[in-house]
Amino acid sequence: MSRFFFNDRKQLVNDAIEGLVISAPHGNLVRLDIDPAIRIVARADWDKSRVAVISGGGSGHEPAHAGFVGKGMLTAAVCGDVFASPSVDAVLNAIVAVTGDRGCLLIVKNYTGDRLNFGLAAEKAKRYGLKVEMVIVADDIALPDNKQPRGIAGTALVHKIAGHAAEHGKSLSEVRDIAQQACDNVFSLGLAMESCNLPGGDSEEGRIQRGKVELGLGIHGEPGATTVDTHNSKMLIDTLVKPLKAAVGNDRMAVLINNLGGVSALEMALLTKELAHSALKEQIAYLIGPASIVSSLDMKGFSLSVLRLNDTFEQAICADVQTVGWQKPVPFAPMKTQPHSAVYDGLEIEPSDNPQVKALVNTAVDTLIDLENRLNALDAKVGDGDTGSTFAEGAREIKRLLEQNALPLNNTAQLLQLVGERLATVMGGSSGVLMSIFFTAAGQSVHNGTALPEALLLGLKQMKHYGGADLGDRTLIDALQPALEALCDSGLDAAVAAAKSGAASTASMQKAGAGRSSYVNSENLDGVTDPGAVAIAEVFAAISK
Repeated sequence: MSRFFFNDRKQLVNDAIEGLVISAPHGNLVRLDIDPAIRIVARADWDKSRVAVISGGGSGHEPAHAGFVGKGMLTAAVCGDVFASPSVDAVLNAIVAVTGDRGCLLIVKNYTGDRLNFGLAAEKAKRYGLKVEMVIVADDIALPDNKQPRGIAGTALVHKIAGHAAEHGKSLSEVRDIAQQACDNVFSLGLAMESCNLPGGDSEEGRIQRGKVELGLGIHGEPGATTVDTHNSKMLIDTLVKPLKAAVGNDRMAVLINNLGGVSALEMALLTKELAHSALKEQIAYLIGPASIVSSLDMKGFSLSVLRLNDTFEQAICADVQTVGWQKPVPFAPMKTQPHSAVYDGLEIEPSDNPQVKALVNTAVDTLIDLENRLNALDAKVGDGDTGSTFAEGAREIKRLLEQNALPLNNTAQLLQLVGERLATVMGGSSGVLMSIFFTAAGQSVHNGTALPEALLLGLKQMKHYGGADLGDRTLIDALQPALEALCDSGLDAAVAAAKSGAASTASMQKAGAGRSSYVNSENLDGVTDPGAVAIAEVFAAISK
């Protein structure tokens, strides 16, 4: 089955062009309404007073080519079907539509279909008295001995340089010569670990084996020059950089980092970092991207294009444009860092003794440790079976500190905050964080002068705020909230009763609003008490004794 979103395969390119035109941020694109099979995207603000610059080719390389139409770049783009050259008639109609007395330059990637169709259209256009020139981009250096190198992502750099010359009123011969000079000074090399998925095509395993990368494959999925046995980002960048450096020499350069369509933004940023530390680092003046510039649908790969700079090229690539797809070059410099003092969140505590508090803490932690198996059994019915172990792990840590006389038992604020800090460290999952929030916020409230029962309620409030659960959501809150409210109003005995009643009520709750049980169907919940609520009720009961 195809891994490709589309409605009607025959209308795919037409539909995509419509989406591009209506979403263009400058509102400056039109599709020429000639024939459904002739797909031309042109500048809406074009007045034929300057040399027209036209490019195009098969679709599937977006944002190329229509994404480069706009002030300062292309005048029009002719779009073929996916990976198929546009027809001679389509190219001819584009030339006639946008070319005035100043003439027209065609920028063509070095593929046989594009050369023939654009070339014949140029000859036909001359019958209309139009001046037409053509340059061919052949920037791929994957096969050094190839007499016909392919045109790949470096084509966009030629678009930019030629478009800038045309926008500034250069003559046709001048625009052609500048474009040809750009062609002669741009070099590209790419690789991929997976080829692309064609619309309507089979999505079975491709020819590139897992763990390998194909170097120099074409932007239509053509086989590459060699296979590399690594996915290591540094090694792959170094593999591309070596021949690129040999091609460009030691001159200043701009580097285009091109996503072939299926590489994540995270990976592209990582590859950019590797480039910044590569053998080219002393020569790079500008980075363009990382971005999809000339893609190959969703190919899991990338390419690097290097442009040997001169004053003309530098001014051209840095000039502003009004296009969808061009990426403004960024002057290259090492990563900026700023010294900043680290924030250390460790508590400064003074261990102290308080026999009554020590007895209460010891009772609470022993209760949770003893409940481990029972709570796990309950959780196995309504969750993932580890609630008992999670609470017991936190309890064992507090017991360890208690036995080492390392707790500030005579300072309630510090004790609560220390318990909160340790639970966040030793208790797994969300339970540890939630209980840490509860104790930390309560401790801060005591520190600020709030009485303990009210401080515990404030801790509960913060736990609910960050955790998202509330009464009735079938969590430990169903026992903890009524217990703390009763503690404030009527004392410990009332709190014990309220916790017990609240825990029991969870057995009849058919739907959990939060926590692990929220993913379990109601049949599994019926009659089973929430393990967290049971833990709260049992701790209150043990303390009261």
